[in-house]
Amino acid sequence: MDLVVRNARLSSGELTDIGVVAGRIAAIQPGLVTDAPSHDAEGSLVCAGLIETHIHLDKSRIVDRCDPEPGRSPKSMERVAAVKHTFTQQDVYDRASRTLEECIKWGATRMRTHVELDAGVELRSFEAIEQLRRDYAWAIDLELCVFPQESLTDNPRSDALIVEALKRGAKVVGAAPNYDPDKSAHVHRIFDLAREYDVDIDMHLDSGNSPDDMDIHLVCDLTEKYGLGGRVAVGHGCKYSTMPLADLKVLARRIASAGVAVTALPATDLFMQGRDRECNVRRGLADVNLLCDHGVNCSISSNNILNPFTPMGDGSLIRMANMQANVCQISRPHHFRECFAMLTDRSARLMNLKDYGIAVGNPADIVIVDATSPEQAIAEIRAPLAAFKRGVRTVTRPRAELHKPG
Repeated sequence: MDLVVRNARLSSGELTDIGVVAGRIAAIQPGLVTDAPSHDAEGSLVCAGLIETHIHLDKSRIVDRCDPEPGRSPKSMERVAAVKHTFTQQDVYDRASRTLEECIKWGATRMRTHVELDAGVELRSFEAIEQLRRDYAWAIDLELCVFPQESLTDNPRSDALIVEALKRGAKVVGAAPNYDPDKSAHVHRIFDLAREYDVDIDMHLDSGNSPDDMDIHLVCDLTEKYGLGGRVAVGHGCKYSTMPLADLKVLARRIASAGVAVTALPATDLFMQGRDRECNVRRGLADVNLLCDHGVNCSISSNNILNPFTPMGDGSLIRMANMQANVCQISRPHHFRECFAMLTDRSARLMNLKDYGIAVGNPADIVIVDATSPEQAIAEIRAPLAAFKRGVRTVTRPRAELHKPG
């Protein structure tokens, strides 16, 4: 063996050793006998790494170059659009790499990043993130979702750029129909592209302060029509939080039956929603635990970091899950465990990853979290202590230490 991670605690609570050969997990059993180098997890929780399913590396860390927020209406898209012409390939690479490295330090080993394509930036962001994908393969598997942020049906350049990116190998196509004058045509076009290039779909959907005019119904219909269940995800879903509970449960069962996954983006959704109110501001955050209880596969992710949509963030997915649980008033242990699954196993299912998990034969992606259970990791925002990618150490984070007098 090349490496043994000893005294690793699985999510089941079982203590075991994990043996690695040639970058893959070769054995999972207590007391492995080998003279291979070892790392002692000391009874801490292990997983196959955290998964960021929805982030925007290309426009992270630009809040300092955008105009200040003008008032209760954040005008975030307009403020970003105003500076996108300044993005160079090197600029995008430098900013995105800083954000990516922070995510890696907080335990991410897989990621889907959404990349905007329009006339303001052309393919510069796409090319920068593609280079980043290659350069950081030693620590993380990066998947690109290309989409039109600034409309599609009246923006033929965006359409052409998306087609070009798909021809160059982008694995996922996305959408932002909220910003299109013809939302239905926008959604139909994305489904057509997904079928033509045989890629998955991951859309920005249903942000807003009321349950009116939701696009999720069309997305579910098209998913069923084209047999794409399990290959379609939607992010945000803020309008779900404005629905009466009985109606939301009906919608949840509809989403589940269609095989559409939902990603909550707590930092951005909390920052952006409810701007029409000055008091009793609505939270605008979809209760993904409730959706999971009714059969929907869900994930929790970061979305934006240090830009006008979310002028804060450090790349910690565990912090995002804790925020989600806190805002949605989650308290039951099994729901905390589900929140952890929304960073790991459920996210892997959303991204159709067939080789994820602590299992013999899978890549030796192993992250050690300073906790003894998934519940504790989420409730106490416990940090990763170490990470391995294909059996090679990529992250070390020492525990904080108190120095008491005497």
